[in-house]
Amino acid sequence: MILVFGGTTEGRRAVEVLEEGGSRETDGLGEEQPTYFYSTKTGEQELTLQHGRRIDGALDRERMTAFCQEHDIRLIVDAAHPFAAQLHQTIAQVAERLSISAIRYERIYPPRDPDITWIDDYSDLNDILPSLSREGQGVGILLATTGVQSIAKLKPLEAEGIKVYYRILPRESSMRLAKAQGANEEQLCYYDDPKDIPVEADAILLKESGLTGGFQEKVAAAKARGMRVFALKRPEMPAMFTKVNGPYGLRRAVEKLLPAFFPLKSGLTTGTCATAAAIAATMLFVRGEGRGERRVERGERMDLPTEVLVILPNGETISVPVGYGDGYAYCIKEAGDDPDVTDGIEVRAESRSLSLNRGEWLVIEGGEGVGRFTLPGFDYPPGEPAINKGPREMIRKNLERLITPLSLREGLGVRLSVVNGEEIARRTFNPRLGIEGGISIIGVSGIVKPFSEEAFIDSIRKCMEVAKASGADRVVINSGGKSERFVKSLYPDLPRQAFVEYGNYIGETLKMANELGFRNVTLGVMLGKAVKLAAGHLDTHSRKTVMDKAFIQQMLHESDISIDISDMTLARELWERIPEDGRMTFARTVIQHCHEHCAPLLPNGELLVLLIDDNGKIFGV
Repeated sequence: MILVFGGTTEGRRAVEVLEEGGSRETDGLGEEQPTYFYSTKTGEQELTLQHGRRIDGALDRERMTAFCQEHDIRLIVDAAHPFAAQLHQTIAQVAERLSISAIRYERIYPPRDPDITWIDDYSDLNDILPSLSREGQGVGILLATTGVQSIAKLKPLEAEGIKVYYRILPRESSMRLAKAQGANEEQLCYYDDPKDIPVEADAILLKESGLTGGFQEKVAAAKARGMRVFALKRPEMPAMFTKVNGPYGLRRAVEKLLPAFFPLKSGLTTGTCATAAAIAATMLFVRGEGRGERRVERGERMDLPTEVLVILPNGETISVPVGYGDGYAYCIKEAGDDPDVTDGIEVRAESRSLSLNRGEWLVIEGGEGVGRFTLPGFDYPPGEPAINKGPREMIRKNLERLITPLSLREGLGVRLSVVNGEEIARRTFNPRLGIEGGISIIGVSGIVKPFSEEAFIDSIRKCMEVAKASGADRVVINSGGKSERFVKSLYPDLPRQAFVEYGNYIGETLKMANELGFRNVTLGVMLGKAVKLAAGHLDTHSRKTVMDKAFIQQMLHESDISIDISDMTLARELWERIPEDGRMTFARTVIQHCHEHCAPLLPNGELLVLLIDDNGKIFGV
């Protein structure tokens, strides 16, 4: 069981992650139990929980301890506001007392701007503002956006003749508390847009609230008005927390600390592995060890990190294991529970100095085991290494942390390679896509979720884009290799790239065909998927839908066929049960229903649906 402290954007995102953990559990009385609890102080955050249960009201140390013991809490996720310092300390104390793991879901913070005056405590202003006045830079009016709890702490400034406006949330509870601390109605202001500053002031006081707190927008708005900016530094978090700053990191931390919560584990894309290897290889290069450094033990170097932080495309950072070899660094691909032939591969990177005459400070190259594009339709032209745009940008962004490009006298070259990549690529889509010589370095999010539905759909899209780039006037979509072999005989002149496998995602593939502007689409389908599609199920995976015998019986009736299918377990048995002279009629009925559901997804094109039996006979030509 997990206990989450939220009330923030991070709390909402934590819920989204934990909702992937499955349905509620059932107790001995048959009643459903939550898989996690979500705690807020005020209960004013609107949130819908499917598998969790909400609790509201502040929890002190004793109440939190009792709650954790009563509900068998095994993991605490602290996603509360960064300035809830007392709560963070209480969570750490309870977690240590009960030997419970604790995760801090932290915000992403930009680097501290040197043009901002940073303070550790509100009392610092009592020293800073008078000295500014002596220097002729006095602050007569201050806008404080630090929350209703800070009003009492800022009251001494009013005694010094400084007029203070307080920006608070437009809640009845906040207004009552503000007035109880001595603020009058004239001093209170309310606004939601961080770029909107409704009062004239000489300076603004902010909390270091991170990206989700609108900190940068507030600073930019204040600077545009010529206001001086003061910022209260965020408090330090307890050292015992496992820190994450995004949804992927949270999921991976929960998978590690409470393995039973998620039924399947997430994995890393090849792009993330390549980025981690590139970071480690550049560390090796910067230390002057780009050549000749031999491993003492596989993957371990006492003077270099065994894990590196990788910035993902969404801005969060995750920790990725790396190792070192003879002049290179490597990362072992971890696919989690995703069925991926690249699981366990070794992605290597070598960094070296490079002439800057190419106009780029960083050049990313493909070495052995990394494929090359031979056809158009990709992020880069034929001849380029099969390293997609997303991973290239990841590598660039991460290496900028280690090396300031403007300070380089020479450029940096990073060569990626994959051990046994060419052999592994034969078991992927690469040969069909015209990628030769190895695997692709890919990945949009940097993380692969189990079942890889998103990744599989992304691969279909790439195949469809390559089919479009081939110039073919028709795309032929099939459920797999077997149906494709049968249908290919009808289109001997189409290039190989015009044949695309949709797996179970018929609806998604047809939508892609429409988006890409295909005017002619052939859909090849075998009977098991066809009866589901005919019933209107555009995703035919067994997790989403099963064979509907009642609907099949209806189609048999429409075809004037009378047979008993009550004991039928597989749809393909129909080919044996239906009399031979009725098969064509039944096939037309199935095709008609499939067409009715699929044609609307291709409003600007012509759709041909072909039904294929187990022997390769094609109906609908």
